[in-house]
Amino acid sequence: MAEKSSVPTANHQTSLQRGKACLRCRKRKMRCDGSKPACAQCVRAKKPDGCEYDDGKGKTRTQLMREHIARLEARIKELEMPEMTTSPPITLFDPHAPVYISESSSPESHDSPSTLSLSASPSPFPLDMDSASWDSAQWGPMAIQDFSPMGNVTDSYGSEDPPLELAQMLLDIFLPHRHQCGLELHIGRLRDSLTLPRSEQRHPVLMNAIYLWACYLSRPTSLSEHESLYLSRALAAVNDAISNPTKVVDFIQASCLLSVYFLSNGRFLEGSYYASVAANSAIQWGLHQVGSEDITSMSTMTESAFRLEPAKDAIEQGERILTFWQVFNLDRCWSVALQRPATLPDSKHPWTAVSTPWPQRMEEYETGELDIGHGSPTIQAFFAPQAQVPNVVGGFSPIALRVKASALFEGACRLSSSWSPRLQSSPTFTDSFRAIEHTITRFTTTLLPLHQFAATMPDDKYQLFVIHSLAHASMICLHEPFLDDQVSREVLLRAARSIVAVAKYISDADYDYLDPLIGHCWVSAARILITDLAQLQATWPMANTSEIRGEIGTLLYSLTKLSTRFPLLAFLANKVQKLLDANQLGQ
Repeated sequence: MAEKSSVPTANHQTSLQRGKACLRCRKRKMRCDGSKPACAQCVRAKKPDGCEYDDGKGKTRTQLMREHIARLEARIKELEMPEMTTSPPITLFDPHAPVYISESSSPESHDSPSTLSLSASPSPFPLDMDSASWDSAQWGPMAIQDFSPMGNVTDSYGSEDPPLELAQMLLDIFLPHRHQCGLELHIGRLRDSLTLPRSEQRHPVLMNAIYLWACYLSRPTSLSEHESLYLSRALAAVNDAISNPTKVVDFIQASCLLSVYFLSNGRFLEGSYYASVAANSAIQWGLHQVGSEDITSMSTMTESAFRLEPAKDAIEQGERILTFWQVFNLDRCWSVALQRPATLPDSKHPWTAVSTPWPQRMEEYETGELDIGHGSPTIQAFFAPQAQVPNVVGGFSPIALRVKASALFEGACRLSSSWSPRLQSSPTFTDSFRAIEHTITRFTTTLLPLHQFAATMPDDKYQLFVIHSLAHASMICLHEPFLDDQVSREVLLRAARSIVAVAKYISDADYDYLDPLIGHCWVSAARILITDLAQLQATWPMANTSEIRGEIGTLLYSLTKLSTRFPLLAFLANKVQKLLDANQLGQ
């Protein structure tokens, strides 16, 4: 007994400090022994390659990704020029180099908005900042120059499909960024499809859209030279995808990817077109009512020609659910940014009511934990008072929270844009205003606090940045028409400063994975702060304005930083800077 008590227990020997477990064990909330290169849990699950640590030691994720891209580019050159036995050294793009962000764009420059400057856009579709028509007072529809479609592009690979090894490399580049452009799917099946017979592969429209994004995300390295090639291939594959009912999900996913690609580059006509195509296709094929097939009876009256075959398993059903909500986020958020009506309907009519269950993590679908849905409205239940909300399970994953934030963003902006002075005493408007304000407040208080972001998985953290920002931007949209009212002014300032607080939590490495839509949240906050700065200086000329200038500087820094990847953000940053400069000159 004495000997047994003197031997330390296994748990004592393998207990780890907080944050030292591998990413897979942390995500699944399992005990990890911290063994490297692979812990016992990952080895037991036959996933040693997926065992990764993020303990702050050694090389960062960004450094490892750069090195990986360098190896991929070297291999791509070999595939393109097999006669070359050697290739010159490759210089990787450093996103933190001064050539893209001036010295004033350092973390220390948050409090110096007047010293911020914009750099040249790395996009091959440069935005004409000076000639673009935009009323800075109204911040209306952004009339960025639209570019004509790509001309004929010579196929540098000699076939419609890239070599298998190159395709795998492009996937390796894209997949860590898939959440950035809204795509959620089963990674294993996507990879496996590359080696399946042609009829069982994912449709070329989706694969080429993915390859397009891989090249886009590699700017300005040599791989980006093939961006126009994959864009032309994706566009050429659209017609075939439309006529293939077995590839509906692939087509809708690709349309979303193309839409975000065009919108991020300031090509709004093309971006809006593909967003509308995705939304209309999702409704036509019933993705807005996944899980309601056996509940609704409308098919008994007439047999629809647009009917998907039953999903083969929970993973396929999960991809359909995730695809619909990908369309929903795109439609709701960018309709606000472009100041146009949303395309996806959601009414009480049985044909248009959104009843698809809340999205879950792909891991849950993989294990068969599928919320099959109840045929009851999803978004309408979210907006209803709590006492009237049915007891529906789900809606708490980061993906679902993003959907709710998108719904709030569009709903608040749509309601406020319908206001006019003659509606000031309208009971209907007032009731709707209070209801959505209460929903925003209720939703915001349920979100993970900022100081706990560091303990989350990286992908969840990137989602939370956008979710928090959209929630506060929703409050700004709702109250902005009443800026002269003291109560609304205080609400607006709180929301704007909350967005600034989120921006301050974003590290330089995080910008590589942010959704470009967050830039519109930063702009809405900057607009409120600049207006408040002008009023403060007009009322109290000797007032200390350093704090509010620092907050505006934080938002300008964030816009400028993200503009190195998305040219649209450079346009927005330029407009914020011009409005700030005009305010300073007017004093």
